[in-house]
Amino acid sequence: MLYDLVKENRSYRGYKEGYTISEEDLKDLINMARITASGANLQPLKYRIVTDSSEVDALNSLTRWAKMLTNITLPHEGKYPNAYIVVCVDKDICKNEETAKMDIGIAAQTILLGAVEKGLGGCMLGNFDKEELNKALSLTETMSPQLIIAIGKPDEKVVLVDTSDDGSTKYYRDENDIHYVPKRKLEDILIR
Repeated sequence: MLYDLVKENRSYRGYKEGYTISEEDLKDLINMARITASGANLQPLKYRIVTDSSEVDALNSLTRWAKMLTNITLPHEGKYPNAYIVVCVDKDICKNEETAKMDIGIAAQTILLGAVEKGLGGCMLGNFDKEELNKALSLTETMSPQLIIAIGKPDEKVVLVDTSDDGSTKYYRDENDIHYVPKRKLEDILIR
């Protein structure tokens, strides 16, 4: 069921590092994103698959994960993903990158739901240095990287919990390194 895929689709920050994801699987995920809705049907998104170990290492060093957790560095050593999909806006198609934000969200969620269906997981990463990423991947000036999606075989436990009485949505980890993600209750988000 779709609900189960959505529930299982968490932001994973730990992966089985030796697990290999085929380029065909990554192309399948991008193909699903390709056929989703696009504002004014512009279809300005382009995707860069990253599986080469030197490029993966470069992205591992350029991305910043879970900055809300100030006392821990993620992913842990030996738990990095070995594949990324970089979502770019083609500025020749869409001059104003802001207009593509909704397309990016739809595409990223579609890619991650497809990953879950394949027994994989991922994490959307928006905290990275665009200029350094452009250099590392030799992207042209017309490609504007907007989002990096880590893809891998999850190697951590993520648990959804209701927000506490103070309404905090800050995620946290316990002493067993289990990642907890507070979600507002249904009755708290319905407007009456």
